[in-house]
Amino acid sequence: MSTTETAIASAEAHSAHNYHPLPVVVATADGAWMTDVEGRRYLDMLAGYSALNFGHGNRRLIDAAKAQLDRVTLTSRAFYHDRFADFCTQLAELCGMETVLPMNTGAEAVETAVKTARKWGYRVKGVPDGMAKIIVAANNFHGRTTTIISFSTDPEAREDFGPYTPGFEIVPYGDLTALREAMTENTVAVLMEPIQGEAGVLVPPPGYLPGVRALTRERNVLFIADEIQSGLGRTGRTFACEHEGVVPDMYVLGKALGGGVVPVSAVVSSKEVLGVYRPGEHGSTFGGNPLACAVALEVIAMLRTGEFQQRATELGEHLHQELGLLVGGAVEEVRGRGLWAGVDIAPRHGTGREISEKLMARGVLVKDTHGSTIRIAPPLVISKEDLDWGLEQFRAVLRG
Repeated sequence: MSTTETAIASAEAHSAHNYHPLPVVVATADGAWMTDVEGRRYLDMLAGYSALNFGHGNRRLIDAAKAQLDRVTLTSRAFYHDRFADFCTQLAELCGMETVLPMNTGAEAVETAVKTARKWGYRVKGVPDGMAKIIVAANNFHGRTTTIISFSTDPEAREDFGPYTPGFEIVPYGDLTALREAMTENTVAVLMEPIQGEAGVLVPPPGYLPGVRALTRERNVLFIADEIQSGLGRTGRTFACEHEGVVPDMYVLGKALGGGVVPVSAVVSSKEVLGVYRPGEHGSTFGGNPLACAVALEVIAMLRTGEFQQRATELGEHLHQELGLLVGGAVEEVRGRGLWAGVDIAPRHGTGREISEKLMARGVLVKDTHGSTIRIAPPLVISKEDLDWGLEQFRAVLRG
């Protein structure tokens, strides 16, 4: 067997089969490119589902991590450390908010947001104990914990994991009337992705997010924006909500916040909302650790320049223009914003998985979702020349 086949066989023999990766074994990576164990190079057009917005091996991030590794990596939250205050202060400022509650993974941050909304509902809004309701959107993806999959509409994420956590109401994404009708006096929050990533990069209709913001204000309900995939530069703005002039009550962040180096997530909100916590009620041993803070501080500094948002805007316009030319042939629809696209493949041209495998054979790595959709989300550092090369491989595959 080849080195690739041996590595895959060993992985399959000793790991749970909870993923179905493309048959490539990456050994090194730099910028927008990855190299496998055989020495073959691939253009990364997925960027770790937006965790790698700043590319593989970004020197600023690697240097920040290396410098911190020589100092201190973990104290637990039993003690303060000298990177914590700067991280919380600067992330709050980036978000235009006041308070940060750091965690590690995106799912942890969503769980934190759910707990926060419920506690706020009981302590501030006055909802009767045990009666809090949170409204979510159909086709959402917020993670895979038992609570989160309880309000998923994806059978693959949900089936065989019950009993499910109550307290959630699901409404169609983009439907303000349904949202209004679902709200009651016990509604404490609306939790939504401003762009639904896993669902196929679904962008809501114009005016929807401002409508959600208006409704939540009117009914004294928290608007929680899950910007784990859409935030931190991906769409051409720091946050996807900004495209419609919307500021939520709470941001849920992750993925790119750790720069693809370490897992970093956070809930960012006001003092009134996050002030509901008392010591011992919620926490994480690794949340806000020195290494995570050092890397995230560099991410924040990079975003402050606006360079990456501008690149996502300019390259995103080019990406969508080129993909739009394919609609009507092998492509049925293209959606997205910034350097992020969902491409629906006409069934006669193959499944999303088949197209992904053909692209891999031509040196481009993407990932399918929901059968026929290809997600394209390269690192924001990708060059126009490399992006065009990747698009040419995509066109070649579709031509068959």
